[in-house]
Amino acid sequence: MPVIEGTLIRLKVEHLPGDRDAPPVWLWSSKTGATGADVNRCWQAFLRRFDLEHTYRFWKQTLGWTRPKLRAAQAADRWTWLLNTVHAQLRLARRLTEDLRHPWEKPVPPGQLTPAQVRRGFRNLRPALAQPAGAPKPARPGPGRPPGIPNRRPAPHYDVGKTVKRGRTLAALQQFGG
Repeated sequence: MPVIEGTLIRLKVEHLPGDRDAPPVWLWSSKTGATGADVNRCWQAFLRRFDLEHTYRFWKQTLGWTRPKLRAAQAADRWTWLLNTVHAQLRLARRLTEDLRHPWEKPVPPGQLTPAQVRRGFRNLRPALAQPAGAPKPARPGPGRPPGIPNRRPAPHYDVGKTVKRGRTLAALQQFGG
């Protein structure tokens, strides 16, 4: 087996919420002779990993990142950028939404809402947002065709099957025996 040099780091958490004991976490770095700053950066990157995992989980489960069956790589790329934009908008709207929580959730200050909580409260935020202006609608009907100018496109006339000239009426035929 090949020998791969690196640094093995053992993390021990002093305490967890609820007086629980935490088993040690073992991390490995490919850097040999790691300093204290390198070890500090390594465990902080390990903790940051959870933020990324929850972001991807939110994208997949709530925003539907993997739901469309995209065939082209460009379409998948556009869809990913769209979800990235949606996620950024949810982050920016944190202070604008209310905390609509489930009964088992603890209250959260408005600036610390998660994107899922912002999405949950977004239905109350949307009516309060400014809407882009629509096309102006006239208050009265338009002027139409000016008087004295003939219609350039007359309506088409269709033959409805009537004869132009009829012979004698039925009463006249009976009278003359015809």
